[in-house]
Amino acid sequence: MIRMKSVLVVDDKLSVRSLLKDHLTEEGFNVNTARDGREALRIAQKENPDLILLDLMMPEMGGYEFIRKFRKESDTPIIILTAKIEETDKVLGLELGADDYVTKPFGMRELTARIHARLRKKEKPKEKPVVLLMNELKLDLNNHSLYVGDNKVDLTPSEFDLLYILMSAPERVFSRSDILLKMQGSTFEGVERTIDVHIRNLRTKIEKDPSTPRYIKTVFGVGYNFSNE
Repeated sequence: MIRMKSVLVVDDKLSVRSLLKDHLTEEGFNVNTARDGREALRIAQKENPDLILLDLMMPEMGGYEFIRKFRKESDTPIIILTAKIEETDKVLGLELGADDYVTKPFGMRELTARIHARLRKKEKPKEKPVVLLMNELKLDLNNHSLYVGDNKVDLTPSEFDLLYILMSAPERVFSRSDILLKMQGSTFEGVERTIDVHIRNLRTKIEKDPSTPRYIKTVFGVGYNFSNE
């Protein structure tokens, strides 16, 4: 028997929770809802959802604090649902460990496509054991781990996927749209900027001096590449 994929919807507005639950249930998902981050943490620990849709501005515990606490114990994909238009709000969510964002109001088809893309990426079977070694970096696909020298470094699912894409083709220059296509299977308007945030996060985790990166190089006007020098 195939287990239904589960989604946890976290939003303080009952109308939003009800709308998303009805739609996603029709799409074949098992849906739980929470009205704030505190309740969401309890439900997530109990139900272990496959993906979380998260509003940012909520009472009791907002989205940012939820991500901080949740990322200490789980790498479940998180898609932010935000009505805020400031770029810094979206960037902060990504920096804390969210994987993607959708700006309200959003279309249900786009949201469903984003969910399926994240779940496919999370579950994609590995054909054979793969370990990438580049100087002091060791990226292990078997246990989804990264070591910088002797130190294990925690990565979000999106950071891991992005680093794998770059390390698997050293010196090749990838545009932001190239990276999104490999990570999600399709591109969506407005989300190419999330790649810049993930790159910045990766640099703080793997580079001795993120302002002068040794590994992840910026090719101005084009994109990024991984240097194996």
